[in-house]
Amino acid sequence: MNREEYESFKARVKKEILSQLDCGQDFSDEQVQHLIDERLCSRECAGRLGRTDRQALGRELFAVIRGLDVLQELLEDEGITEIMINGPDRIFIEKDGQLFAWDGHFESENRMQDVIQQIAAGCNRVVNEASPVLDARLADGSRVNVVLAPIALNGPILTIRRFPKEGMTMEKLVSLSSLTDECRSFLELLVRCRYNIFISGGTGSGKTTFLNALSQAIPAQERIITIEDNAELQLRFASNLVSLETRNANIEGCQPVTIRDLIRTSLRMRPDRILVGEVRGAEICELLTAYNSGHDGSMSTGHGNTARDMLLRMETMLLMGMDIPLSAIQRQIASGIDILVHLGRLRDRSRKVLEIVEITGYADGEIKTHTLYAFEEDALSTKEKVSGRLVKRGELVHVEKLEAAGYGRG
Repeated sequence: MNREEYESFKARVKKEILSQLDCGQDFSDEQVQHLIDERLCSRECAGRLGRTDRQALGRELFAVIRGLDVLQELLEDEGITEIMINGPDRIFIEKDGQLFAWDGHFESENRMQDVIQQIAAGCNRVVNEASPVLDARLADGSRVNVVLAPIALNGPILTIRRFPKEGMTMEKLVSLSSLTDECRSFLELLVRCRYNIFISGGTGSGKTTFLNALSQAIPAQERIITIEDNAELQLRFASNLVSLETRNANIEGCQPVTIRDLIRTSLRMRPDRILVGEVRGAEICELLTAYNSGHDGSMSTGHGNTARDMLLRMETMLLMGMDIPLSAIQRQIASGIDILVHLGRLRDRSRKVLEIVEITGYADGEIKTHTLYAFEEDALSTKEKVSGRLVKRGELVHVEKLEAAGYGRG
C-alpha cells in the first residue's frame, strides 16, 4: 500500500469510527480505543496492513479522535523541546538544541483550527478572529502560543515550548555544565537565607526552568504563592502552595485579572514567599513593593540581554507604572533585589549561568552592583562548542541575611 492509498484508507476508517461515535453519547477513552482496535482487527485491515502498521495506525487514529492529532506523536517524544507550526503543513521541531523540519502535517487548516480550539478550551481561554493571540498551556505544563488570522498571514501559527516531565533540578543543571557545583551551593544557601533573587536572560535561555530548579531550595514547610500568566512552575515539594494564573477579558464580559492584580491579592494571603513567573511591564511596581515589604526570599524572572541591561529594563518598566523620579525608582530596585542571576544561550545552543551579580545599593545616581561569579571561556572553546566555567570574582558584601539565618560571615 503506497502513501496515497494509506491516507485514503486511514480517512475511511476514521470516518467509520466517527460515525459510530456521533450518536449523542459520551464515550470514554477506553471505549474509543476498543472501537479502533475492533475495526483494525477486521479481515480487511488484517489483509491490507501488517501488525506493526495496524498498531501505528491505531495510535494515529486515537490521537486524531481524542488527542491533539499529529501533535500527539511529537508531544510523546521527550527529546523535543519546541514545536513550531507555521500553518497546517509546515511543522518544525527543536531536538537536542537543533532545529529540524518535520514531515508530518494536519489534514487541513480546519483540522488544525479544531486542535487549537481544543487547546484553548482546555485552559478556559478564547482565541478567534476578534481575539487572535493566545497564551495558554497544555495539561502537562507545556507553554502554548497561538496567532491566528488576520494577524498571521500564512495560516494559523502554533508554538509549543516543552518542559522536562521529571522537572529540572540544580544537580541536573550542574551535570549539564550550566553552572558549577560551587555556584549551586551558593545560590541554594542564598535561597534558604531569604535573599530576593531575580533571574534574567534572553528568550529560550531557560529562566523558568532555572527558577523552578532553584525554588526547590525553599524549605518545604513555607507558604509559597506562585503568580504566572500561564502556570508552568512545578513546586512538587511544597505542601502549602497556592498557584495563581492570570485571566484575559472575553466576549462574555469577564474582566481581565492581571499579574498586578494577583501580586496585590497575594500580599493578603499570608505568603512566606512570592514567586512571579515573569515580569514584562508595570507589574514590577507591585513586585518591588512585595520585595520591600517584608516578603524576603521572593523570586522572579525577566527578559534582559545582560545583568546591567536587566536593571535598565526594570527602570523603564517602573517608569511605565510609577510617576516618581528616576532616582527614587533606582532606590526601589536597589533596596528590593539582592541578587541578579543572568542566563544565556550560547552559540552551541547550550544554556548556562553567565553572571551572578549582587546589588549593593544606590549611589551617585546609579544602582551599584558587584559581580560575584562570571562565565569565562577557556582554551578548549571552538566555534562549534563552548567550553568554560563560572569563575569567582568577589565575595558577598551584604551578609546580614546570612547572619540572621545563623550562617555567619564566610
